[in-house]
Amino acid sequence: MTPTRTARVLWLQTGLLLTVLLASACAHYPINAPLARVDPKSGYRGQYVGRSGGSDTVMLFVSFSGGGTRAAAFAYGVLEELRDTQVTIEGRKSRLLNEVDWISSVSGGSFTAGYYGLFGDRVFEDFETRFLKKDVEGALIVRAYVNPINWFRLLSPTFGRSDLAAEYYDEHIFHGGTFGDLAARKGPMILMNATDPISGVRVGFSQDTFDVICSDLSPFPVARAAAASSAVPVLLSAITLKNYAGSCGFQMPEYLEKFLRDPDPTRQRFHLVNDIRHYLDAEQTRYLHLVDGGVSDNLGLRGFLERILALGGFWETLRRSGAEQVQKVVFLVVDAEVEESRKYYRSADPPPLGAMLSSYMATTEARYDADSFLLLRESLGPWAEDVRRHRCGSGPVSTEPGACGDIRFYVITVKFDALKNEAERAYLNGLPTSFVLSDEAVDRLRDAARRILVQSDEFQRLLRDLR
Repeated sequence: MTPTRTARVLWLQTGLLLTVLLASACAHYPINAPLARVDPKSGYRGQYVGRSGGSDTVMLFVSFSGGGTRAAAFAYGVLEELRDTQVTIEGRKSRLLNEVDWISSVSGGSFTAGYYGLFGDRVFEDFETRFLKKDVEGALIVRAYVNPINWFRLLSPTFGRSDLAAEYYDEHIFHGGTFGDLAARKGPMILMNATDPISGVRVGFSQDTFDVICSDLSPFPVARAAAASSAVPVLLSAITLKNYAGSCGFQMPEYLEKFLRDPDPTRQRFHLVNDIRHYLDAEQTRYLHLVDGGVSDNLGLRGFLERILALGGFWETLRRSGAEQVQKVVFLVVDAEVEESRKYYRSADPPPLGAMLSSYMATTEARYDADSFLLLRESLGPWAEDVRRHRCGSGPVSTEPGACGDIRFYVITVKFDALKNEAERAYLNGLPTSFVLSDEAVDRLRDAARRILVQSDEFQRLLRDLR
């Protein structure tokens, strides 16, 4: 090769490299769309999401915890059992799965919830091959480190590892599905949860939440919400939202404002509304940087509890959902969290830093989850009284089936510690929270979830009462 030709090749290579570098410097996450005007009667909101074949007398809330593919497979097993559980309500046979009104999800559980929300029963056809039994973690590593273009894109300060992961999820798992698509399918409300790590606030992906920042959720990709919900701090970058607050006419509803003037004794509603007000100043809060939902609520229960608190009580929640005739309210909590190892109690040597950090995070989550579960349990009695007071008025309260006071609550938990076989518990507890598991592990998780649900005394009580 002549010197002149060599120089030309070098110039060409240099030019291509500069082009790639310039392009990468401009790499940017997709910006969430602004909302022109708040319309409380449109958008992806719980009160406007329907169900296929559900009864007006049964309300079923399901929560899927975090925990990577382990949690996704465990949640999937519960969906399979609900599909195969036949019930007769008001003389009509139906699958119990058709009675699901809400699914609140965190991290790994958000993949099962999001896929079911978008595609319904198709989840039982191809979700295994597209996610559960696929090495998603390996695919993300290849995408980040094998493709040279992505090397440079990841150098951009406005494009991180979670943005790259969201692209993969969109192409290979959710197929471009948006929250507008979720709304159009008229299935159960899917509330995917992330965390604002700066304030510690749980951020649920619904139009009610996006109204506060004057953003339109409808064109927002479900994949990007799943990426935010599963963005483990340090390992993955945050998913960023732009705050347009003050540009769409949003006003804090009066029923929320009153909680600031006259907070309830527990102060729960006060803090809830105060968290919302934090985002109303777009100058001070220009962007939200969201990470794993497990940081603020690894069970996914807070989405239900905070909605009921914000609306002013359980009866008001039923009224706004058009569910005043409901008689049976079910909370099905699918918890794939593992028991922390206590082996370091048996050693005189202090735990290594990695083990201490892992234990710290797990302990914090476990205590917060226990608090959420306790709050749910303590709320059932007051909720029942609230419903009966509005239905029965000053007259006698009858709890007979179909009477004004006929309201029953069921709290069903699906958790590893319900397994009687110690070896099986140890095996499931030892599974990692990564996005890759063996086919055997996935199948064992699914089978365990189904057996735990069927063997639950509370689940059997529900089935007896439905009969």
